[in-house]
Amino acid sequence: MAANNILVKKITLTLLILIIARLGIFIPVPGIDHDAFYNSVGKNTLVNFLNIFSGGGFATIGIFALGIVPYINASLVMQLLSKVIPSLELLQKEEGNTGRQKIIQFTRYLALGWAIIQSIAIALWIKPYVFYWNFTFVIDTILSLTAGAIIVMWFSELITEKGIGNGASLLIFQNIISGIPQNVKTSININNNDEEMIVKGMLLFLLFILMLVITILVQEGVRKITIVSARQLVTRNELNPQSYLPLRLNQGGVMPIVFASASMALPPSLNSMFHNMYLQEILKPFMSGSPLYFMTYGILIISFSYFYSSLVLNTDDISKNLKKMGASIPKIRPGEATNKYLKKIIHRLTFLGSIFLFVVALVPSVIAHLTGLNTFQGLGATSLLILVGVAIDTAKQIQTYLISEQYESMMK
Repeated sequence: MAANNILVKKITLTLLILIIARLGIFIPVPGIDHDAFYNSVGKNTLVNFLNIFSGGGFATIGIFALGIVPYINASLVMQLLSKVIPSLELLQKEEGNTGRQKIIQFTRYLALGWAIIQSIAIALWIKPYVFYWNFTFVIDTILSLTAGAIIVMWFSELITEKGIGNGASLLIFQNIISGIPQNVKTSININNNDEEMIVKGMLLFLLFILMLVITILVQEGVRKITIVSARQLVTRNELNPQSYLPLRLNQGGVMPIVFASASMALPPSLNSMFHNMYLQEILKPFMSGSPLYFMTYGILIISFSYFYSSLVLNTDDISKNLKKMGASIPKIRPGEATNKYLKKIIHRLTFLGSIFLFVVALVPSVIAHLTGLNTFQGLGATSLLILVGVAIDTAKQIQTYLISEQYESMMK
């Protein structure tokens, strides 16, 4: 009973923080003509993409407009730097909890820097929609948006430490979920007759289930590489099916498609910002719907998948760790042979996983072309991957917590 009460408190705290974070998006920064700004940026591809992570914050310019975006950017930069700078890599791998705390502190400082830079960019960007644009307004806007981003970062860490699930992921999850009702309402169209609404609603439901199934297959697909230890062979003289090295089909998670989507959002944004005829002709082949657009999108997803897979998995480290533990892959020699074997497997998995990601990314456009329903273009492959990943991770964390509490009560 006590364990259940603790779990209820954790879930309650998480929900309370998520509600406060959502409300902060709609507290407007004063001095802006919000209606004119919203109407102007409604068709901006890059703003719509950023709104996925901010829950519409970039379109409303509330005090939490930046949301968790600066913290995510800082985390990604720190991941890259940890692979490039030896001292950071050593700090992360060898220093234990102290090293991780230092990395987290560096990430916070970097997030503050990102928040200031993005706040300055927004203060300059919204100048045409400000009633009295001056130095005081710029400073007030920078302070408001930066403070909002730091508060949201604190919320995410509070959820991670004292709530349920990963704070940053849940904040993004909430922002994505908040946009689904509007997309469904727009697609079904309230003015349609009842019969047409029912048909469209059923079709949307079936297509949504299909996309969820594909997305779950991509997220949860694992290749199990059997490993065997010398002790296991001596004592049992057989392979243990439970002893394996799991290699995910999609090592990079949602990041390859995030980077690819952000890259493909740049041409339409540049096209709308600069009304230059020559530039428009250059960017025209890269607009959504063209064959070159889909080809470029696919190449970017595959490229980023390989890039991020190389950051997440170091086959040299895996082979060394297996050798230290006295374990090996059957029929593969320890050391360099294991390293080469793992590289070959990971390259194949990465290619297959990136093709799956590309298929998931294409599904909304195909659905829109065949049925005329644009709901999933607003939702997008990036959003679906995040929704599925966060839902599965949070459910697993709740399940793990309940199992651990039951185990502790049995031991008592």
